[in-house]
Amino acid sequence: MLTSSPKATLPQLSELIEGLPNISGWEEEVMSVVKQDKPVFLPTTNIKLEEITATFAIALHMHQPTIPAGWNGEFISNLQHMFEHLQEGDNHNAGPFAYCYSRMGDFIPELVADGCNPRVMLDYSGNLLWGLRQMGRGDVLDNLKRITCDPTYQPYVEWLGTMWSHAVVPSTPIPDIKLHIQAWQHYFAAVFGWDALARVKGFSPPEMHLPNNPDTLFEFVKALKECGYRWLLVQEHSVETLDGQSLQYKHLPHRLVARNSKGETISITALIKTQGSDTKLVAQMQPYYEAKTLSRQQVGKVSIPPIVSQIGDGENGGVMMNEFPSAFKKAWYEMKNQNVVGVNGTEYLELIEAAGCTPDDYPTCQAVNQHQIWQRVPAENCTPEAVANAINELKQNNHNFHMDGASWTNNLSWVKGYENVLTPMNELSALFHEKVEPLLQESGGKFTKECRYREALMNNLLLQTSCFRYWGQGAWTDYAREIYSRGERVLRSNF
Repeated sequence: MLTSSPKATLPQLSELIEGLPNISGWEEEVMSVVKQDKPVFLPTTNIKLEEITATFAIALHMHQPTIPAGWNGEFISNLQHMFEHLQEGDNHNAGPFAYCYSRMGDFIPELVADGCNPRVMLDYSGNLLWGLRQMGRGDVLDNLKRITCDPTYQPYVEWLGTMWSHAVVPSTPIPDIKLHIQAWQHYFAAVFGWDALARVKGFSPPEMHLPNNPDTLFEFVKALKECGYRWLLVQEHSVETLDGQSLQYKHLPHRLVARNSKGETISITALIKTQGSDTKLVAQMQPYYEAKTLSRQQVGKVSIPPIVSQIGDGENGGVMMNEFPSAFKKAWYEMKNQNVVGVNGTEYLELIEAAGCTPDDYPTCQAVNQHQIWQRVPAENCTPEAVANAINELKQNNHNFHMDGASWTNNLSWVKGYENVLTPMNELSALFHEKVEPLLQESGGKFTKECRYREALMNNLLLQTSCFRYWGQGAWTDYAREIYSRGERVLRSNF
């Protein structure tokens, strides 16, 4: 918890500006807040590290895409569309979904009042938060504000940053990665305030999708660090050791190393999300029960409790809608007198680093398949040409080798078969930067406050939403084509 406001002179941000979500215009102010390096949980945590044998952390992922399906084709949340078409498909789940977005605001106060010590990490896409406001569900946002802004409950809840419109990072145009990250930070600050934003230090990539292309991963990690993030959650099988092996110490923090085609390196702390049926594992609180089987481990010169990290959809599927509430509460009541506890990610890292660990002590990892590249491209001869040649050679000789990234599933490609979405997506991004970059330079960056910039940015980011590929060809790719048309129209007529 912060003891004082990050900067008393900062303006209170509006969620909507001229009907558009507040996703740009305050880049300097956002940066001044997120770059603060004060401890977040350490001043208030009630966990004594020396008394703990193991820990676990769970995160709930929530998202609804924005689609051009409202009155006269206006942008609305898919959740609103579900409410308006309850007889179609699984849309009868609209009410339960909305409750799931809100219910942690009830569970945490209830458990705290009963003497429990709960923890939960929350990952909500920016356009879900916007969609809730659009459809008049301020009650959901107010319930979330209670556990986010009330000092009584702040120590138990951690928000994770993410990409504003749920874009999967490996196939997001590199210049747009940071724009997504900053857009989410803008909108989160508008909803929950600057102090709440200053506490967001962990990042949850949509679909747990980690880039393994060297240049994309490097730019992703660089953008995260520039935007104030200290760590990110990664899927166990999306990374490998530096010699290309599976991870040996998945219950310890790792140092994710990113090296680009110019030979530059950068690193960030990673917590490892273990493999498995994500939603079911979270719904049944499996990370807690797995943590009970673990014991302390040595990191550097320090003995620390390991951490079992897991994330799952917070609303999707009967197991999460129906089984999670009782399993979640039961685990915290059972934990009252045990030496296994739940933690939040930043809290855990602050505790072990206060005990003497440093990121240099953590086991190292890199994105999967990169070892094969670096075997062929030694550090002293690293050039874009050498890396490109190595990648092409590997693709020709090994049909399993790819640079499409890795996510929570190995049987789903976010690239193959979706050229009809990816090609327009890349074209719109290129047109966006062609039109706005000269104006940004002329204005010294102030152009991001203009409505036409915000509208163009919104269309560009919305087109990159993963749902337009995840849900297959048909209506969802039609939505993507419509967003592309609108985005192109805005850029050609307003710039």
